[in-house]
Order: sequence, then structure tokens, then C-alpha cells
Amino acid sequence: MEKRWILPLGLLVLAAILLQGSFFTLNQTQQALVLQFGEPKRVIREPGLWVKIPFVQNVVILDRRVLDIDPPVESAILADQKRLEVDAYARYRIADPLMFFQTLGNEQQARLRLSVIVNSAMRRVLGNVNLPAVLSQEREKVMADIKGQVNQEAQRLGIEIVDVRLRRADLPEQTSQAVFARMRSEREREAAEARAQGQELSQQIKSRADRDRTVLLAEAQRQAQITRGEGDNQAIRIMNEAISRNPEFYSFYRSLQAYRDTLKPDDTTLVLSPGADFFKYLGASGGAGDHRRADK
Repeated sequence: MEKRWILPLGLLVLAAILLQGSFFTLNQTQQALVLQFGEPKRVIREPGLWVKIPFVQNVVILDRRVLDIDPPVESAILADQKRLEVDAYARYRIADPLMFFQTLGNEQQARLRLSVIVNSAMRRVLGNVNLPAVLSQEREKVMADIKGQVNQEAQRLGIEIVDVRLRRADLPEQTSQAVFARMRSEREREAAEARAQGQELSQQIKSRADRDRTVLLAEAQRQAQITRGEGDNQAIRIMNEAISRNPEFYSFYRSLQAYRDTLKPDDTTLVLSPGADFFKYLGASGGAGDHRRADK
């Protein structure tokens, strides 16, 4: 009884294996290459459920999406003999699965081969441009030239290059230090020149200020001398008028000035005759008016 079920069960298992090996599926991000004993038979690009001959045909699944490669940093010498450390990357897609499989075999080999192609094209293009072109708006043209050269070689591998970009382009460390030192010395020279110009301008301003001060002081002294002269002239005129009106008052005023200047507490004692003219107003009890009455 058990032996009777062995054959149908074996056939059922064989049919399941054959059925499983006869179908495969592709999604929207995949494409397939059907091989028969290693020989390509057909390329499938559309998603869905597909049939193949089991045990005879096998399927190689390839990606339809845009893929990235990130080559190692490469040293390049520019047309002006400047050396740059360039970090580039590229995006590609598998355009011809059959050619891709025949030339490269798999995506790992494709990344290795494309890294070499990208760096080679980058060195060739950068060898014909100067440093300002890499650092300015001309960089877009440089990347377009690199992409064009990479595409020419990649097409023979069944690959389409979507984009090539220079992520970073730096001077080597030794060159960067030399450039930094040169820039620093240049800035220090400009700073010293600016300070010298500032000091010169400061001296000019101070000289103008001193000259203006001297002119103002001279003008003020001249005006003061004029004003003082006018005051002295007016004082003399007033004094002359006072003398002409009352000569005795002028004599009395002058005597008082002489007393004030001579008779001070800390001065040396003077010995004079009481009848001297110097003391004539001191002896009059009524002042100048009484003296005039006494004279009369």
C-alpha cells in the first residue's frame, strides 16, 4: 500500500520542482538576461511573470535603476602645473544587458571598470584646464567634458553614464600650506601698507590741526592786541577827559594808587618827612575837598 503512493508522490514533487524552475518574476526595478548553457538567449525588460526551461536555462537579474560609483580620490595635474586631489563620483544605468553581461559580467566588475574609466577621463580633461576653471562656473563644462569621454568608453560596455560630478577638488596638503603662507604674507603686507597709510594720514591731520591752531592763536592774539589797544586808547581818552575836567581829582587818584602800591604790611619801612608832598592827602582830614578848601 505504501509502495503504491511512492511513485505518485515522487511525480508530484518532480512536477513542483519543474514548475518552480519554469517561472520567474521581475519587478519594475529589474531586467533579466536568459542564458541557456551559458549562452544568452533573450533579454527581458518588462516586469511580470516569465517562463524559462528548467535545468536548461538560468536567469541573470540586472538592475534597471540609476546606480552610483564612487572612485577613490585621484591626483590630477592641471594645465598650469597645479596639482589637485579630486574626489569624483558618477551615476550610470545598464542600457544593454547583453553587452553588459558579455563585457563585464556583474555589477561589481562594472564598478571597478567604471572607476578606472572615470579617473582616467578626469585626469585627461583636467590636464587641459587651469585652476580657475575648476573653481569657477566653467566647472560645469569641465564635468560635461568628463562625462562625454566616460560615455564613449562606457557605451562599449553596455552602460549609459547619467552624470559625473566633482565632489571635491583640493590642493595637496603641502601645496595648501604653501598657498596659505603666501596668502598670509600678502595679507600682512597689505595690513602693514594700510597701517603706514593710516599713520601718514594721521600725521597730515595732526599737521593741519597744529597749523590751524597756530593760525587761530595768532589771529586771537592779534584780535586781543587790537582790542587791548582800543581799550587802552579809550582808557587814556577817558583819563584825559577826567584830567581836563578836574586835575586835582586826578592827582588825588594817582596818590591813592601810590599809597596802595607802597604802603603794604610786609614792605620795608619808609622814613619820610611828614611834610613831604607824598603825604599831603593823608594829612587832610576832609580828603581832597578839605585840602582844596585849606588851599583856598
